[in-house]
Amino acid sequence: MARRPPAPRARPPAGGGFLGRAFRALVVMVLVVGFIGPVLTVALYRFVPPPITWLMVQRTVEGRGFTRTWVPLQAISPALVRAVIAAEDARFCEHAGFDFAAIRKAMAANQAGGKVRGGSTISQQTAKNVFLWPRRDWVRKGLEAYFTVLIEVAWGKPRIMEVYLNSIEWGPGVYGAQAAARANFNVSADRLTPAQAARLAAIVPKPLAWRAAKPGPYVKRRSGKIGAAAGTVRRDGLASCVLT
Repeated sequence: MARRPPAPRARPPAGGGFLGRAFRALVVMVLVVGFIGPVLTVALYRFVPPPITWLMVQRTVEGRGFTRTWVPLQAISPALVRAVIAAEDARFCEHAGFDFAAIRKAMAANQAGGKVRGGSTISQQTAKNVFLWPRRDWVRKGLEAYFTVLIEVAWGKPRIMEVYLNSIEWGPGVYGAQAAARANFNVSADRLTPAQAARLAAIVPKPLAWRAAKPGPYVKRRSGKIGAAAGTVRRDGLASCVLT
């Protein structure tokens, strides 16, 4: 008798079946959430004011209130721009988001013990404040670096400064330069004097503990140093990437 030909093997379902489709969906989701989503959000915030941050939500839940009025960079006193550069990031116009010299100094100081120092630039602080949660951990630091690169490329220095000055916390429930100027000195942000700007810059590290309107001895000393450094910023053109 003639042998029958072997029966053809069943082909796997096109596309790998359910597991294959699930894997592809997972890859697409990771790409959207991890890469495409942040890029699109950063691109949107290049033109649209970021509506709210994680910290604002947290503080509101804590019952601290919420006061914020977005104003363009042109409506903020140049004195405040120079003061925050002097206080927070003297090389803001020189670096591309990361001040590696400041990071090395901070690491050396922290390893030696004593007061903990930070090496974050204004760009890094903006990335953290706008896109990420307040608690420090390695995941957040990694995402902070990613968003810092994105905003440096997509926004540029003037927009980074504008978002920074409109988003940082300046007291219980007080966010942004306009609200801070009104709450502390009863003036608009464009009317801040160099002395008032130095006081606002002085309390950025601890806005819930320090006061610009009625500063204690430490804040007075700190604001005096910032005021002097802001003069150097102006004289040496260290804010030229923001102020024309």
